Amino acid sequence: MRRALVVVALLAAGGVLTAVLLSRTDSSQAADKASPGLPPNTAKVNRQTLTDTETVDGELGYGTTTTAASRSPGTVTWLPDTGQTLSRGQTLYRVNNKPTSIMYGALPAYRRLSVDSEGPDVLQLEQNLKALGYTGFTVDDEYTSATADAVEEWQEDRGLDETGVVELGQVVVTAGPIRIDSLSAQQGSPTAPGQTVLTYTGTTKAVTVELDAADQRLAKVNARVEVTLPDNSTVAGRISEVSTKIVPAASQDKDPETKFEVIVALSNQKAAAPASVDVAFTAAERKNVLTVPVAALVALQEGGFGVEVVRDGSSQYVPVKTGMFANGRVEINGAGITAGLSVGVPK
Repeated sequence: MRRALVVVALLAAGGVLTAVLLSRTDSSQAADKASPGLPPNTAKVNRQTLTDTETVDGELGYGTTTTAASRSPGTVTWLPDTGQTLSRGQTLYRVNNKPTSIMYGALPAYRRLSVDSEGPDVLQLEQNLKALGYTGFTVDDEYTSATADAVEEWQEDRGLDETGVVELGQVVVTAGPIRIDSLSAQQGSPTAPGQTVLTYTGTTKAVTVELDAADQRLAKVNARVEVTLPDNSTVAGRISEVSTKIVPAASQDKDPETKFEVIVALSNQKAAAPASVDVAFTAAERKNVLTVPVAALVALQEGGFGVEVVRDGSSQYVPVKTGMFANGRVEINGAGITAGLSVGVPK
């Protein structure tokens, strides 16, 4: 009795299996019966580490760009230079010749702080005052008269009115030292609350990658990547941040697109910047598994997949279970499947 055997031409992308079915016949009664003819080619079953990798374009720079906007009306009287680095206590820009100073933290300055104010922003302010060398107050979440005295000292040093009150616009909170990315205002130009003055980044070199929604599996915080620089040298990297972006539709008949912006921290800060680079992501890894070329898989009539094992001048079809697909190979396991076995593959 002849049984139809379906040979599978397989493509694996991101772990998703696509099968193109081709017909073939043999005289086997069951999946493990000997085939009357030998396959045209064979390949070995290998034991290896299988990795699902994908390489995408990235931009080497300084990571996410942040906008600094004016909080008060007036005239821009001083701006830093593009590329200049600034740290805690230094002036970010001046409006009406009054400085807006940098302080570190996670909570943006969003309100006026004075005696009797309480909250995490007060704690953040006092931590910065202490780091800048001011004393005489308790570092906590309460703005006391002692805090006001320290603020007056700070205001005197910064050339501000000594009110003991921190007004909106006197402080910009950043995560750490910054690098000026671009200037949106000009010295002498008018400004108003909400108007962009400049943009800045961190001072640590990083790679920015924009991924399509279909590649979300690659965007895992702390995952390791490999970055290839323009001179073909490589540097190790780690995903430090992943955020979602909505890209507006290019035209009315198209929908907005969801993208994932990935920031990659580099282990070697000596890499030149800016530059276009290649970033190799590893989405999954399977260690010490048995693999065959994807083309070696056949779809069995009774369901499932198998491979045609060739030995001693004959062949037989052996059912297997498949695992991860990557780099043209597939993880398999099944009865009698061992490293070194020969399996049939198409021409």
